[in-house]
Amino acid sequence: MAERRVVVTGLGTLNPLGNTVSEYFRNLQDGVSGAGPITRFDAEKFKTRFACEVKNYDGAAYFDRKEVRRYDLFTQFALVATAEAMEDSGLDVEKIDVERAGVIWASGIGGLKSFFEEVKSFSLGDGTPRYSPFFITMMIPDIAAGYISMKYGFMGPNYCTVSACASSNHALLDSFNWIRRGVVDIMIAGGSEAGVNEPAVGGFNSMQALSTRNDEPTKASRPFDKDRDGFVIGEGAGALILEEYEHAVARGAKIYAEIVGAGCSGDAYHYAAPHPEGKGAMLAMKMAMADAGIDSSVIDYINVHGTSTPAGDGPELMAIQRLFGEDAYRLNISATKSMTGHLLGAAGAIEAQAAILALTEGVIPPTINLDNLDENIDPRLNLTPNKAQKREVRYAMSNTFGFGGHNSSIIFKRM
Repeated sequence: MAERRVVVTGLGTLNPLGNTVSEYFRNLQDGVSGAGPITRFDAEKFKTRFACEVKNYDGAAYFDRKEVRRYDLFTQFALVATAEAMEDSGLDVEKIDVERAGVIWASGIGGLKSFFEEVKSFSLGDGTPRYSPFFITMMIPDIAAGYISMKYGFMGPNYCTVSACASSNHALLDSFNWIRRGVVDIMIAGGSEAGVNEPAVGGFNSMQALSTRNDEPTKASRPFDKDRDGFVIGEGAGALILEEYEHAVARGAKIYAEIVGAGCSGDAYHYAAPHPEGKGAMLAMKMAMADAGIDSSVIDYINVHGTSTPAGDGPELMAIQRLFGEDAYRLNISATKSMTGHLLGAAGAIEAQAAILALTEGVIPPTINLDNLDENIDPRLNLTPNKAQKREVRYAMSNTFGFGGHNSSIIFKRM
């Protein structure tokens, strides 16, 4: 059976640059940083006292009191982003076959804040276990996928992908495959993370992974810059509605882009550092292009993983140069984590959206804070420094990589 085509028909987000997709992309184009002092907890004693938080969020505006008590913040973010994506898609759940619609939702760490608060309460008590009856279901990373499926009645494939910072790209990849194999017609795919909390910030600090530029938070995420000193942790969610092409056309859906290829690999090298020659990253990109049946000459934009870490940024660019050859210098490359911060398991979802909107709008979002290029990075590469660039984009690639050596690349085509 011939593989079916898969398109994107809805987008939704809640992230440090905007509580809607339109606000998010406007701020991406304008080069706005989402970083600022941490407000979710008292960070005075932490090495890092800033993050990229979602702005002006009040769960009570979206959920009733009981739901707020039952949902960890990462689940709330997931449901809010999905609601926007579903509305954007124009899908009427009363008119679709819910047995051929599913949900794959990603989170790298799930309800870490809920876990922390419950354990802290127990440890500070008299030893009597007084755990919330919602503790387990608030904590487990798969619960957002479950709640989304319950809300919309989708009975097809339903699970969570957990592969650190590659998680939501894997959710997109799996959803893409379920549709093109003919098992389902519609998938809700994406990821959410609520990592601005004490154990996450403290843990990443102990790994020396976070920037400590506390005096200039908006300048702290600076991929490829010689003065970068770590990533900036973020939070939020991104949701995409994937749909079989003929199904979308038949209902007159708006189509953003087509997914044409995806690839994933393992570094088999180190638990937290990427392969220094970018071997796994190169393999994932190579697989994605082979899957799409294209070569490097047609790709115009890569939204790179680009976390702003000394160890991570260089190998990805090295992989691009080795795989693309001379085509690497024709590309636009940008790292939107310079603005959003690093949303961990949700990063791939919002960065896929950035790649898709670059296709539809003809605007490449910049890599901000790139003031002094690392001397080990080839200056001939167009890293889209500091200002957005207008460009016709035919194909766009989005890369995400995670602790454990997980690599994933996905390619979108303009319709």
